[in-house]
Amino acid sequence: MYLCDLFPPECIKVGLEAEDKDEAFEEMVDHFCQASKSNARENILEALRIRESKMSTGIRKGIAIPHGKTNAVDRVHGVLGISKKGIDYDALDGKPVYLLFMMLAPQRDSEEHLRHLKRLAELLDNPKFYTDLVAQEDAQGAHGIIKKYEDVLTKLD
Repeated sequence: MYLCDLFPPECIKVGLEAEDKDEAFEEMVDHFCQASKSNARENILEALRIRESKMSTGIRKGIAIPHGKTNAVDRVHGVLGISKKGIDYDALDGKPVYLLFMMLAPQRDSEEHLRHLKRLAELLDNPKFYTDLVAQEDAQGAHGIIKKYEDVLTKLD
């Protein structure tokens, strides 16, 4: 599965309104539950908060990758949130976060989850990917940026 499949347009929210990490989790999980017709909101939030309590997933300048494992999902899912104003995230660098790549995986599926994290890290190594993604005004545009940069990576593989 490619990242453009993991983060389909219906699982991309441009213009997050959250001001802090917990609000961002709630807003993104609500978006996921609505898009996927899931009623596992509390289980997913708990998985994200458990993982986050170990160490902040705000790991790069302006970027967070909140993730969690829960059997409330049947496969790896992703939700991309883009904030125009920045979110107080307790990031490792202490700065606001503008891109949040939320990943959810079943308890049993570590390998695929790690493959997606690795692929995402490869895309994030290109600073233009961040700049182009933050500039998007809608989910279709953001999805197109992921696909564009992933296509370049695929050709290099």
